[in-house]
Amino acid sequence: MIFIVVKFNVKPDWSDRWIDLTRSFTEATRQEPGNLWFDWSRNVEDPNQFVLVEAFEEDAAADHVNSGHFAQAMKDMPQALVETPQIISEQIDADGWGRMGELTVE
Repeated sequence: MIFIVVKFNVKPDWSDRWIDLTRSFTEATRQEPGNLWFDWSRNVEDPNQFVLVEAFEEDAAADHVNSGHFAQAMKDMPQALVETPQIISEQIDADGWGRMGELTVE
């Protein structure tokens, strides 16, 4: 799988509108064949930072970045950002989420 984490530092006046700005991109991406997940979180210490955790089957990532909704998002997002997002994108040997070994809930 291709596992991706992206940090978006959003301008303060866009923070409360970020999810709406990215909604159509998020919904379209979640419908893509090969998308495993596409989940947004907001940093609890910095309300202007959003973190996107996404994963794709190996053969689906190219279709994602070549999609019309990806291109549109790349045009829409910069107006709301303080800086270029930071990314980690890696191919990993996993099929999905596993259980945490150090903490067990019974």
